[in-house]
Amino acid sequence: MNFTTPYTEEQQAFRAEVQAWLQANVPDDMREPIDPENFSKEQYLFWREKHQELAAKGWLYPTYPTEYGGGGLTGDHETILQEEFYKGGVPRSPNSDIVLAALLVWGTEEQKEQFLRPMLTGEYNSWQKFTEPQSGADLANYQSTAVRDGDDWILNGQKTWTSGGQWADKCFAIVRTDKSDKHKGISFMQIDMDTPGVEVRPITMISGTSPFCETFFTDVKVPKENLVGEEGQGWTIGK
Repeated sequence: MNFTTPYTEEQQAFRAEVQAWLQANVPDDMREPIDPENFSKEQYLFWREKHQELAAKGWLYPTYPTEYGGGGLTGDHETILQEEFYKGGVPRSPNSDIVLAALLVWGTEEQKEQFLRPMLTGEYNSWQKFTEPQSGADLANYQSTAVRDGDDWILNGQKTWTSGGQWADKCFAIVRTDKSDKHKGISFMQIDMDTPGVEVRPITMISGTSPFCETFFTDVKVPKENLVGEEGQGWTIGK
């Protein structure tokens, strides 16, 4: 029995186009290393630029709507891109697929322009704050808090074991906005990493490399416009 996926001539032509672009644009020393710990800052800076080039071609997020900066292509195109990117050593998306989908569904039009578009076009990188030192990924036991202060939220908390967090521009965080209800008391918001009170500390492994980091939030001021969805909808958005 033949389990090989059949591709049309048009799809095979697209594959050849992707292969040719990778051959012409990606030097061997810039391909993603086998061990993520060996991913260097030089490679990060190289791929930050290349991701923008891929986005301009519609290849970074191929199936997302063009009106928000996506490629507007088909799932077959995405499958071919994933196959060739894997073989060509192209690093994965610089943003969480969970966050992108959440913004597409829950974000306002203003947030899609301000938050989603720059992610889809490769202008900035982000990470998600879904785990904490004392609770792991158990959102019901989240300790990071955000307290309303006029038109802002004041955030305090911690995140550990963040992959590449030291290079990111934005963070999308689940935070506790109401301590009286474990499930309905969490919300979802965007945080600029250059905001005063955000501190990133690389975690040095026994190998001497620092592929992960821990992040501390101390009285970080987050504008109310950065709340995605309604207050208390973080559980629904996160899942």
